[in-house]
Amino acid sequence: MKVVVLLSGGLDSVTALYQALTEHEVVATLSIDYGAKHHSRELPMAASQSRNAGVPHVIVSLPFVAEEFHSDLLLSGGSIPDGHYEEASMKSTVVPFRNGIMLSIAAGFAESKGAEAVVIAAHSGDHAIYPDCREDFLKPMADAIRAGTYAGIELLRPFVAIDKAGIVRRGAALGVDFSRTWSCYKGGEIHCGTCGTCVERREAFLLAGVADPTIYAEMAPLPAKPSA
Repeated sequence: MKVVVLLSGGLDSVTALYQALTEHEVVATLSIDYGAKHHSRELPMAASQSRNAGVPHVIVSLPFVAEEFHSDLLLSGGSIPDGHYEEASMKSTVVPFRNGIMLSIAAGFAESKGAEAVVIAAHSGDHAIYPDCREDFLKPMADAIRAGTYAGIELLRPFVAIDKAGIVRRGAALGVDFSRTWSCYKGGEIHCGTCGTCVERREAFLLAGVADPTIYAEMAPLPAKPSA
């Protein structure tokens, strides 16, 4: 199957790219620059991984998101909170309907490139704070994309039932260079080690039993996962 991979440059999407390369013909990777604080660090990772895979990489810029949307993840927003990824405070980093917007663009892009499917790396750990990463959103979105394209574009979501530790294990088996992926939402020179995405990354490598190549500014004890 010919596919387009939504590629942020993060650990999850890079692993999804390398898994897709083993199962499909990847015609392009697509990154969306919506003005997040960490894009200056993350998007170059997406470009590098695409070059390594020999796949064309396209970036679509959506400056209006940072200008008009409210989220602390955006350059226009407030400070990125520290703590566990699933804490309620992390909801401040949600960009409203981000996946809905990106998937709509990806569907049109995929059909234009002669692809048959779009790959998104949403996973079960996203469910706590991101409503547009949950299967009760992704399934009807998949139905809408299929119904709304002449090619009947499919939405492939290979990680939706596994957590980030599972993705780390899968990426390690595929030989993914995790040092060339980016997670930290603060977007500094190195990963901060304390924001929600850094905590999730550190925790995932620990649980997966895979050596973490990431350099962190701080390595404080990991916070406890909040109770359900």
